[in-house]
Amino acid sequence: MISNKKRIWGWFFFDWASQPYNTLLLTFIFGPYVKEMLGDGTAAQTAWGFGIGAAGIVIAICAPIFGAMADTSGNRLRWIWFFSLLYFVGAFGLWWASPVSFNLTLILVSFAIGLIGMEFATIFTNSMLPDLGTRAEIGRISGNGWAFGYVGGLLTLVIMLLLFAENAETGKTLIGLDPLFGLDASLREGTRAVGPLAAIWYAIFMIPFFMFVRDPKTAKPSAGAIRLALNGLKTTIIGLPKSPSLFAYLGSSMFYRDALNGMYVFGGIYAAGVLEWSVVDTGIFGILAIINGAVFAWLGGRADSAYGPKPVIISCVVLLTLVAVSIVFISREAVFGVAVGASSSLPDIAFYIVGALIGAAGGALQTASRTMMVRQANPDRMTEAFGLYALSGKATSFIAPLLIGTVTYVTGSQQLGVTPLIGLFMVGLFLLIWVKPDPVKV
Repeated sequence: MISNKKRIWGWFFFDWASQPYNTLLLTFIFGPYVKEMLGDGTAAQTAWGFGIGAAGIVIAICAPIFGAMADTSGNRLRWIWFFSLLYFVGAFGLWWASPVSFNLTLILVSFAIGLIGMEFATIFTNSMLPDLGTRAEIGRISGNGWAFGYVGGLLTLVIMLLLFAENAETGKTLIGLDPLFGLDASLREGTRAVGPLAAIWYAIFMIPFFMFVRDPKTAKPSAGAIRLALNGLKTTIIGLPKSPSLFAYLGSSMFYRDALNGMYVFGGIYAAGVLEWSVVDTGIFGILAIINGAVFAWLGGRADSAYGPKPVIISCVVLLTLVAVSIVFISREAVFGVAVGASSSLPDIAFYIVGALIGAAGGALQTASRTMMVRQANPDRMTEAFGLYALSGKATSFIAPLLIGTVTYVTGSQQLGVTPLIGLFMVGLFLLIWVKPDPVKV
């Protein structure tokens, strides 16, 4: 018999195992590496936006359908196994991003496969949250899990910076070593190892998850499962206006989570292109952001349990809106309109502060958002609800990268390219007016 404590810790390990995809691949290591390969920040930000936007379209279309099928046709663990395989294959495939034969299309496809795997696996693991504790406990459980995941991301980032990721000019890691295992720095094998590292890390640390997590949803699949799932999903979507709080929350989170993801996705490329940071510089920035994210995810979970998720969400979205405005006014030439010299460290310091604020607000926002969804959803259709939650996070997730890519291309400016994030946060904040912390479910 597996105790509930072991089940909770097993569930925590999904966040620990999967976080490197966000930390290493989306933001702090592989994104800046793509910029180095293309040689131009604007081109890299444009390509990154279109590539991730395409993956977002797939996720947006399929997430609620898969969620409904899981609720209707059987247990969620087999779905997690399948999407874990996509995560592993997609992440490992980034090893072939060689500077000698860099194929941007192939690399973006591989990246998208892993991203799709991670996002869908997250849908099914998130839907298990209400099975782990009482209504009063899930805020703390969510916050602890998210904080634990941040620690995993931090550890992999430190490993990459100290032992693998080489400086393009010196061929040495952050502490002056050659990349581990005899990897060839001239072929950027140390930095390219980020893909296999994320894949192997995931495979190892999902073992506790599969050992200790058990799914109470044990319905047997039936021949008509897909039809039943689609009919149920159709009924749920048509009925959303009858649940105005849930409807408003899905809309709100659609915008503010997309804007936050935009910050994560483009933060590394932005720093590399606008501030001319190396992969190692961006990695150090990432360490600061992740530490703050872990601490404030933990604190946010406790604030959530004490005051409810809505005050936490509002506070974080307001702070992130101000941060989005600030980013536009930080460049190598000026900080908030004050001109600085080429050798000035003020732009770097300002962006480090921005990173700390993104990490802090982002960590607390994501854990509170997860528990808010549990409060809004029908307990009998929880996976479907988190599929809709993923849809709400992805319905504009392709719009934000595409907007950033388009605005960057049209203006020729990375700084102006990120301005869509400001509008997304503001719309999300406005829609929170109609969200009730404890709605009556229809």
